[in-house]
Amino acid sequence: MVGEKPRVLILGSLPGEESLRQQQYYAYKHNAFWPIMGKLLDFDPSLPYDDRLECLKAAGVALWDTIGAGRRKGSLDVHIRDIEPNPVARLLAEHPSIGFIGCNGTKSHAQLKRSAPELFAEARLTIVQLPSTSPAAAALRFEEKLAAWRAVGDFLQKSGDPD
Repeated sequence: MVGEKPRVLILGSLPGEESLRQQQYYAYKHNAFWPIMGKLLDFDPSLPYDDRLECLKAAGVALWDTIGAGRRKGSLDVHIRDIEPNPVARLLAEHPSIGFIGCNGTKSHAQLKRSAPELFAEARLTIVQLPSTSPAAAALRFEEKLAAWRAVGDFLQKSGDPD
């Protein structure tokens, strides 16, 4: 999901079972992604899915995954096998307005490093490993995850309104 002039790219790893079933990013009801983004961008995370996507686009946020295809039993990232990476570098070339990449969790960040290490040397990009919004990542409370994810809101505020 990419709008016209995204400034932030949030990269997950690979959609889980519920997201695949519903054909929606972060569809599992206990995932903290939508509540976090709602707080950061001031929208109701219970809005219909298409409206939430529009809120992200209007704020300059794009969503994608580091893994384009893979196999796994269940929804845990540790079980992902036969990985085919998404062409993140190509997406960034097509959208030079993106200056911040937030990797949602360890697997997303590790996969980006593996498949597109050249991105980490680009001076125009800030790449941050954010704590996973998955309920499986229970080491941090919601408030702690939100505090780390404020880096997304801070970048958006610094970089100005999308035109």
